[in-house]
Amino acid sequence: MPFNQKPQKFNASINTVEIGCGDKAIKLGGESVFPFYTFDGPIDNAPKVGVEISDMGLEGATPEMLAYYGEGASFADMAKKAAAMEGADFVCLKLEGGDPNGEDKPIEDLLAVVKEVGEAIDTPLVVEGCKNVEKDSELLPKVAEALQGKNVLILSAREENYKAVGAAAGLAYSQKVGAESAVDINLAKQLNVVTTQLGVDAKSIVMNVGSAAVGYGYEYVVSTMDRIKGAALSQDDAMLQMPIITPVADEAWSVKEAMASEADMPEWGSQERRGVTMEIMTAAASLAAGSNAVLLKHPQSVKTIANMIKELV
Repeated sequence: MPFNQKPQKFNASINTVEIGCGDKAIKLGGESVFPFYTFDGPIDNAPKVGVEISDMGLEGATPEMLAYYGEGASFADMAKKAAAMEGADFVCLKLEGGDPNGEDKPIEDLLAVVKEVGEAIDTPLVVEGCKNVEKDSELLPKVAEALQGKNVLILSAREENYKAVGAAAGLAYSQKVGAESAVDINLAKQLNVVTTQLGVDAKSIVMNVGSAAVGYGYEYVVSTMDRIKGAALSQDDAMLQMPIITPVADEAWSVKEAMASEADMPEWGSQERRGVTMEIMTAAASLAAGSNAVLLKHPQSVKTIANMIKELV
């Protein structure tokens, strides 16, 4: 009996959100099919790959990453190298040094890094805060102001600070807003609802619904993304039709498989290869589950995931 394919058609679609300016601007979302279901319909905007750099420079970088960027590289040089990495679509600057429980860098110092990076590249830019709610509430609105006119994505507005971050990024300075929740469809939807109630356009919001490294409760991430995409497309839920971005690098490089030294675990092989493997597996799983963009660190990971996307879309 011949196989008669019956495409699954949806009348709804994921919002299209543009980041960056000019010829190098990228579009996230826009699809009306499930992830990589090109047999059901076209995917005009393939998932994108971002390269994460940090205001902490190359602290903790692996030998291959050090070789790629060059020891002593300035923030501008790092940004240019990240933008030029094979497979990269955009750059993400993480301001982790602002964390009061860490380096607690002054906001003025962080803004200097933001401006240096913003002036060095014409590639689309994402800026991620330090994950401290109070510090980000003060920092991210000033980042949005400093990068006015560049159409950047500000990560992230959370339940505790969405008013400060959302109002500044999405309203005052016409940037895109990243809405961050903790691997729960209801939390993700509620944050989108209250952010749009501020006046932020739903088509200016990108969701960060949370993640985990594969093998570390990742089934919760898959089920959450599955439910979000299902509700967005099959139920035409406008408050879940925002594209998804997933910071993979932080999760993948912070688990024991990537952190245990070769001296401690010689049977596990190269520490760097382990980290790359965790990053690639987590990114591939996130894209298959529904993410429209992933944030990676290692050049080999970026190249591999970019090639995977090309083969599947």
